[in-house]
Amino acid sequence: MSESLLCALTEDLLVRVLHHLNSHADRKSCRLVCKHLHRVESLTRTSIRILRIEFLLALFHKFPNIQELDLSLCPRIDDGAVRIMLTQGSPTWTRGLKRLVLSRATGLGHSGLEQLVRACPLLEAVDVSHCWGFGDREAAAISCGTGLRELNMDKCLALTDIGLAMIAVGCSRLESLSLKWCFQISDLAVDLLCKKCFHLKFLDVSFLKITSESLRSIASLLNLEVLVMVGCSLVDDAGLQYLENGCPLLKAIDVSRCNCISSSGLISLVSGHEDLVQIGAGYCLSELSAPLVHCLKNLKQLSVIRIDGVRVSDFILQTIGKNCKSIVEFGLSKCVGVTNMGIMHLVSGCDSLKILDLTCCRSITDAAIYTIADSCPDLVCLRLESCDMVTENCIYHLGSSCLLLEELDLTDCSGINDTALKYLSGCSELLRLKLGLCTNISDIGLSHIANNCPKIAELDLYRCVYIGDDGLAALASGCRKLMKLNVSYCNRITDKGMEYLSHLGELSELEMRGLSNVTSIGIKAVALSCKRLADLDLKHCDKIDDSGFWALAFYSQNLRQVSGICISQLHYFCLLNNKGIQPPNRK
Repeated sequence: MSESLLCALTEDLLVRVLHHLNSHADRKSCRLVCKHLHRVESLTRTSIRILRIEFLLALFHKFPNIQELDLSLCPRIDDGAVRIMLTQGSPTWTRGLKRLVLSRATGLGHSGLEQLVRACPLLEAVDVSHCWGFGDREAAAISCGTGLRELNMDKCLALTDIGLAMIAVGCSRLESLSLKWCFQISDLAVDLLCKKCFHLKFLDVSFLKITSESLRSIASLLNLEVLVMVGCSLVDDAGLQYLENGCPLLKAIDVSRCNCISSSGLISLVSGHEDLVQIGAGYCLSELSAPLVHCLKNLKQLSVIRIDGVRVSDFILQTIGKNCKSIVEFGLSKCVGVTNMGIMHLVSGCDSLKILDLTCCRSITDAAIYTIADSCPDLVCLRLESCDMVTENCIYHLGSSCLLLEELDLTDCSGINDTALKYLSGCSELLRLKLGLCTNISDIGLSHIANNCPKIAELDLYRCVYIGDDGLAALASGCRKLMKLNVSYCNRITDKGMEYLSHLGELSELEMRGLSNVTSIGIKAVALSCKRLADLDLKHCDKIDDSGFWALAFYSQNLRQVSGICISQLHYFCLLNNKGIQPPNRK
């Protein structure tokens, strides 16, 4: 589209044009060639993810209407940086912020956090997940955000009942709260939370050491719609019985890995909530009993069932297929008793399935996949890890029938070869593809995928020993949106392959352990060009020397995690992060 034509479009139409440009690269290209699109995006853009903290103020000047700020990929954010941002910039740049993402911002302390929260009067959502050092002082800082409606504190390991109490009192408008892995929270704090934050609609207490007494408190939440309590090993059937007559709006519950829960407790829960849409009960039941399946018949809106690790039978799967027609997602990972016949019965009845997980269901063969492909044309995700009896024959049916497929896991499926990948390339909507341990695929098969599946963002080629430089060349040419790539132990890859990878501008995660033929020359090429690279695994890459680590330390400014470096090499990163040391020679 020429710039003269764009000039004739109204701002509303230009906004629609921008809306259909999904990737950062596409938007950037349009901004560079059309000043009108540049102006419209500047005025309408509401979210931004910062990679370098020093660019933040300039970007807020450029995009004055930002409502969501994501600093999760900004490794240098700390209290000092926050103080500089708030004192040197325009005093109004934080006034419109409604959402603040600080996930993994481990350098930030309670002082900087409080300054940020107080500077954002409209703040509604904060994410400090995986800030493992955060505790009660940081909770006190967050409690200053009295208008908060969403808070994610997953893996804030130092958080105790005291900190949660401060949040409950200060942020009484909360509607969504996630406390996963906050191990020091007890029943006492959960009880206070339920009394103060009675607007809660979403609550995640996974892996907390709470008992059924917490569920007695949670049952009083009249607006709760989603309860996630994975791994709450002290909760038993009595807790689910409290929920039976509470939480009248409950739509989804996940009790996976709650070892003290039985079918009896789930029956009580289901009996009291006929509007349930989603049930997760993986690794907590010995088997899926007939009485429980009978209760599922009454859940007319049930669309998601995850029962990973449970013993099932053909009869049980047939019963579900006949009576739960609205199912769109079914999780059977590592279930015992899954057969071709059972899957055929299930998918013949549940023809609206979009997500099916058959991980480690080793008895599944091509026959079951044929029926899945024929019965579920809207399938978007299929997981077949370690289903090593499937071959290229069933992939032909998937490639011709399931054209909406976005995710496929074929890890450790030894029957998958280049012919299978040729058939699979008909699924042009693929976003995530896992081929780890598929030792019969080569550059030829990978080229079919690269040439026909341009939307792929995640690709796993772990120990695909026949993948080499030519395969990476095809990826660099055809899959320009690739963000996550695993080529660990693909020992045919050399520095030439790394040079091809350097053309992937969106690449943020790269696992390349055990690449014995890659040297510092190859890693320099990646460091120079892959500016978004945040996570890198270099274990057992023995030919990468100090010059390669110098290049990473200087050019890969957004790296937040590097695996496989020794103390002396880590020293380079420390020096370059704190002093104005010059980069290594580019040659």
